[in-house]
Amino acid sequence: MTEPTATGPTATEPTAPGKKPFLYVIVCAGGVAPDVGTLITAAQEANWDVGVVATPQGLRFIDATAVEARTGYPIRSAWRAPGEPRPLPPPDAIAVAPATFNTINKWAAGISDTLALGILCEAYGMGIPTVVLPCLNAAQAAHPAYRQSLDRLRSMGVLIGSSGPHRPKAGGAGGRDRFPWEEALELLAPVARTRR
Repeated sequence: MTEPTATGPTATEPTAPGKKPFLYVIVCAGGVAPDVGTLITAAQEANWDVGVVATPQGLRFIDATAVEARTGYPIRSAWRAPGEPRPLPPPDAIAVAPATFNTINKWAAGISDTLALGILCEAYGMGIPTVVLPCLNAAQAAHPAYRQSLDRLRSMGVLIGSSGPHRPKAGGAGGRDRFPWEEALELLAPVARTRR
């Protein structure tokens, strides 16, 4: 069901000289998602080109027009039809921010029922460095499946950010002003240096 992925740089292949590394920001339906521009701007200032992939529900949480104007690329949310051009270059790295309980558990289980999850499931096999900034409430974080999912993602080499759970029933926006968007770039900084 996942669309074929163009061969792109892997973790051992640097980006072409003079070309900025390309970061996919995968946005899920977390209460902090409307602030994803914070990460996009920080990434661009750190010399990344950025494209956004949103889960179908995550797309409802962001200002698509503003995001596309900021990145210069269309937001991806659904698979391309056969023969349609690829709107984004292959990624050099991926940041999943915010990452919801649902996405983290599906990803760790190898479920690929959205474009975002398809990209994440393939990233492991392609050696694409990936960081995740979880955004969920404390009741969800207490579920045993969540801890097991984080353990599995770590074993796959995924870098897990320090964003902690917020209190339940906070409307999904708990800690919005404290979400550590730029931590994604800090975790990916060694990758960016080796790919330039």
